[in-house]
Amino acid sequence: MSVQANKAFGSIITRLIQKENLSRQEAKQAFTSVLKNRTTEMQQGAFLAALTGKGETRQEVAGAWEAIFDLDTTKVSIGSDLQLVENSGTGMDTFKTFNISTAASVVAAAGGIPMARHGARAITSSCGTVDMAEALGVDVECSAETVAKSIESSGIGLFNGMSPHIHPMALGRILSQIFFGSTLNIAASLANPALPSIGVRGVYAKEMIRPVTGVMQEIGYKNAIVLHGTVDNSNKGMDEASVCGMTHCARISRNGPIEEFVIDPGKLGLAVKDPGELAPEKDIGKESKRFVALVSNKEQSARKDAVLLNAGLIFLAAGHAATLEQGIETSAGLLESGRAFEALENWVKAQNIDAEKGLETLHRLVA
Repeated sequence: MSVQANKAFGSIITRLIQKENLSRQEAKQAFTSVLKNRTTEMQQGAFLAALTGKGETRQEVAGAWEAIFDLDTTKVSIGSDLQLVENSGTGMDTFKTFNISTAASVVAAAGGIPMARHGARAITSSCGTVDMAEALGVDVECSAETVAKSIESSGIGLFNGMSPHIHPMALGRILSQIFFGSTLNIAASLANPALPSIGVRGVYAKEMIRPVTGVMQEIGYKNAIVLHGTVDNSNKGMDEASVCGMTHCARISRNGPIEEFVIDPGKLGLAVKDPGELAPEKDIGKESKRFVALVSNKEQSARKDAVLLNAGLIFLAAGHAATLEQGIETSAGLLESGRAFEALENWVKAQNIDAEKGLETLHRLVA
């Protein structure tokens, strides 16, 4: 790390502090310096904080994504006939819920939607996407190729965003040291090795909906819904569709402009007064048992409503439902028929070096 390089990087931080936007190429170069550790960790943190404080533009997030995808993402090829769908969030939201997106993805996979997920371990919550999958018996430290085969054979797979098998250069190092929402969280969540063209993505702040929607459009998504859920009578929010407040959304359609809309859970019969019902258990063992009970349709609570809403949005985005109401109805049928749990079993078997061991882990949670 030369003094000259650090000074040059410092000048970029100064521009951001002064509310000056970067071009996509400038952002890519800056994030390349961060990924390659070409400047001090203090400056790396200052850069992310300054960019977040200014407010990221579409071009800046796209530049960050491009750097991560080009330099630090293992690429995979999955059957060309599959219309891959991703359902994930940026994390770093102010209201922590149980792992809604994972449950919704399992339901969607049960309905024939190929889910190419990309997630991380918990940083600010008690249970991240990767932590939950691991507790269920999924091999989360496997190769990207194993995940790809799981998607093809079981309809769902999870790329561990903090694994060197998926992002071999630096992403895990940086994300494990950041405890605030930043451009890196958004861009990293988009750096999916399978490059899906359909997605439902939660963001940690309402003001990030339009920029992230624009970035997804720019990097090749054909259909997508970007959302931020609120909690009534508070300033809290979540990177999931909410059943305890309004959810603000923007939608990309293949042949149309970006459409903005708001979901009112009360009008869908899914409103929940107590957001605490969505809070995760502090212990991963308890949480994984509740997760399995939910996917087995043995938990008739606010959690089920939250999963139905979020799974319904996946069916809508993927074109498997004409309306959100229809998507919710389809999701309910998959849960109540037992097909969702079957999809979970198939995933555990497929994304595993030792399928028998994985299933033993899952079936212990059932008992």
